[in-house]
Amino acid sequence: MDGFDFLILGFAIVAISAPLADGGLDLTRTEAGSLATYTLLGAVLGGFVFGALADTYGRVRVLMWSIVIFAVFTAATGLAQNYWQIAIFRFFAGVGIGAEYGIGMTLAAEAWPAKLRAKATSFVAIGWQLGVLAATFVSAAVVFHWGWRVLFFIGVLPALVAVVVRHSVEEPEAFRERAADGVGTSLKERFPIHELFRDSRTTKTTIGMTVLTSVQNFGYYGLMIWMPSFLSQTHGLSLARSAIWTGVTVLGMMIGIALFGFVADHYGRKPAFLGFQVGAVAMVVIYSQLTTSTALLIGGFFLGMCVNGMMGGYGAVTAESYPTHSRATAQNVLFNVGRGVGGFAPLVVGGIAAAYSFQTAVGLLAIIYVLDIIATIWLIPETRHVEIA
Repeated sequence: MDGFDFLILGFAIVAISAPLADGGLDLTRTEAGSLATYTLLGAVLGGFVFGALADTYGRVRVLMWSIVIFAVFTAATGLAQNYWQIAIFRFFAGVGIGAEYGIGMTLAAEAWPAKLRAKATSFVAIGWQLGVLAATFVSAAVVFHWGWRVLFFIGVLPALVAVVVRHSVEEPEAFRERAADGVGTSLKERFPIHELFRDSRTTKTTIGMTVLTSVQNFGYYGLMIWMPSFLSQTHGLSLARSAIWTGVTVLGMMIGIALFGFVADHYGRKPAFLGFQVGAVAMVVIYSQLTTSTALLIGGFFLGMCVNGMMGGYGAVTAESYPTHSRATAQNVLFNVGRGVGGFAPLVVGGIAAAYSFQTAVGLLAIIYVLDIIATIWLIPETRHVEIA
């Protein structure tokens, strides 16, 4: 649902920006581009606030709230009559989006045993890519036949899921035991962000995970936002073929995430991260040098597998590195700080592409994955056999 909600904005932006006579809001290019930024800013705020709330009031209850928030404000976007209304609605939809990642990862991590935990958090991460594919298949047809407002009205449907979640998903045993002990009564315990820096080992992990999630989001947004333009402007693919080629890359991401979960559970979190990071460095450089459409199709699959396969690993390592009373806070804060950094990727990649070329911009992304490798070696602990308590 997160992936679908965030991506439909990209598909609707042209229609939203059209003149009033054509059913749009007559937005400038700058105004249109800022709507994604408002969504990301809301996600960062939602991650900080709702992570702490989930550690205090329960994962399931707060997950339900976050679903309702992003569903209601996504639907409200379809009622917007001017730029500022849509900007406000997108910001609050982002608040709900930012809350869901960490809470979902926490639920999965606490419900599954250590030997299967990376697979569980990888399943959660695959959900984002399924939402992206759903948005790809649904958005163009809905906008063409019924307009951009109807596309956002569809976003209210996840609110129905909140009812199912509230009545069919139980709080994990680790959280129930903590609640029974009466932990979380003081203000400091209710907003446990200080737990991310409680000792030198934890501080190292916090810094390391911040680097990893920043690289993850920067690489993802830098590649996915510009890939259609890279394929069409540099290699002459039609928009229809660019969409297919991009879809194959997303498919590679899904398979990579599933593969990462298997490797991380069987061989360890650090070996899995390092293997995929080395693959990301290699594939980014190789992909930037490809010239034929067939090579780009095949290369895009392996590019997606390497650069996004690590998505499920952050949830597992974070869950295993922080205690129950600050776990959801750590999940949401660490990933959404990375999401905030990743929000600058389209601007950076676009600037380099304008000054040099898309090939250069894509190739230079390899540098961030080298940074990823360094952070993993020196800062990330091996947590494969850690039991959550």
